[in-house]
Amino acid sequence: MDWKQIVGTVAPWIGTALGGPLGGMAVSAVADAIGLPEKTEDAVKQALASATPEQMLAVKQADQQFAAKMQELGFENQRDLEAIAAGDRASAREREIKTGDITPRLLAAVVVAGFFGIMALMIFHELPPNGRDSLLVLVGALGAAFGSIIQYYYGSSAGSAEKARTIDAMKRGSGAQ
Repeated sequence: MDWKQIVGTVAPWIGTALGGPLGGMAVSAVADAIGLPEKTEDAVKQALASATPEQMLAVKQADQQFAAKMQELGFENQRDLEAIAAGDRASAREREIKTGDITPRLLAAVVVAGFFGIMALMIFHELPPNGRDSLLVLVGALGAAFGSIIQYYYGSSAGSAEKARTIDAMKRGSGAQ
């Protein structure tokens, strides 16, 4: 399971915020909850891979505090947070359409070609021992960028996750199984 899905399951407010412009606040909330000095996605991802039940409880408690803070800021529920993220994506797409700027498409093409090119290189050739670590860092960065490109052009799974939660809640409410 992806670390963001884990956070979304344990801490739905924080999990929703991870997908949008409040992602930095959400990562910091999780990092603080589990006692990480480094407040980065990588640090949180690694820590969650071996998190104790006590740490997961701390993340749940951090979610309650995060929810209260978000409500103080005017966000009534998690859908409000997702609306910000969706609006952010829509604004970026609208800008690209209005300006006719090809830069995002060119950058996307370069990243996708680079990602699959490096993957093919790694599959068909042995990695050089002196540049192995640098190449693996490059693959990680290209993989993350590739994921962002897919989300930009084809949407995010945050809306799908919210729909699934709503459907589950409706089923529970009507007694359906």
